[in-house]
Amino acid sequence: MYSEEHLYSIALRECNLIGDINFYKLVKTFGSAKDAWENAKKEYSKIDGIGKKIVSDIGNPTHLKFAENELAFCEKNEININLRHLQNLPYLLDECDDAPAILYQKGTLNTLLNPVSIVGTRNITPYGQKFIADFFEEVQHLNLASISGLALGADKEVHEQSIQFNIPTIGVLAHGFHTLYPAKNKKLAEKMFQNGGALLTEFNSSQKPDRENFIQRNRIVAGLSPSTIVVETAFGGGSISTATFANNYNRDVFALPGKITDKYSQGCNQLIFQNKATAISTIKDLINLLGLNKQKDKTEELFPEVKESIQLTENQKSIYDTIINNPHVSLDDLSAKVLLPSHKILPIILELELLGKVKSFSGRQFLAIS
Repeated sequence: MYSEEHLYSIALRECNLIGDINFYKLVKTFGSAKDAWENAKKEYSKIDGIGKKIVSDIGNPTHLKFAENELAFCEKNEININLRHLQNLPYLLDECDDAPAILYQKGTLNTLLNPVSIVGTRNITPYGQKFIADFFEEVQHLNLASISGLALGADKEVHEQSIQFNIPTIGVLAHGFHTLYPAKNKKLAEKMFQNGGALLTEFNSSQKPDRENFIQRNRIVAGLSPSTIVVETAFGGGSISTATFANNYNRDVFALPGKITDKYSQGCNQLIFQNKATAISTIKDLINLLGLNKQKDKTEELFPEVKESIQLTENQKSIYDTIINNPHVSLDDLSAKVLLPSHKILPIILELELLGKVKSFSGRQFLAIS
């Protein structure tokens, strides 16, 4: 089930000063975790940004012994060990520069489903609960997998409502598989497995749910999906960090707006105000923006709506066609493709938005509306 490469990967990642990015540099340079383990101390000068201090703990037999015990633990508990340098990670997560070197998995990860990350406060209100229930009722036949953090509040609601509508759901943990935090979610985790879902973590079985791990965990929640939905959060809530990671990865962020006097809507309102999230107006619009509603109703195919033809100018057509062929293209990439500076593109984008031909997203990304 496990290879020598799994053993040396765990040992190498356990070394002091070898984080995910340094790990990836080492295995890319030496070809494998085993070769990095055996040669990095002598040949570290081959790698930019890797000095003698960083490699000083490599080769420590204590870490190799730890890795042996970890493999035994994973085998006993039926845990898959996904290695980034062997292309085992979900492709969207692998695109992130700071993706985990090792991702432990329990349960099923169906890569054919459309992943959507949904996060929010532990103090979810009836407003947030109703939104989550209504959302999953609408998307239950749309080939979806939900992702959240298996915390109390919004996360728990996401996982439970997913199961209610037979949608596979994935929980990302802030600790190793030797425990489950919070403990009251153990039954929920079992239901997630039975419903075709999974639990994921980058943390090995020695790592407890320390406070700093939760922020680190949030980058995986954001990285696994092209879109993150923030349901309810206060100013500075943990969900803000998830939205920030999603923005940094050039992924879409959507936020549920609320009253300015409601504590757990204030974080969402702030994300929208700062153009870090698109406001959710209706669930139907959200589903369209997520790109989930791709299958047209058969009646619509038999009796297509006749739309008035809109004549576009040469520049409008050039930009519109480029956006069609490059969904969620960024402003910089669009500028390079149409050979126009950004300041000339933006007014044309505005015209296309007013014509209902283009939708703008946070992070200055664009999607064509047919």
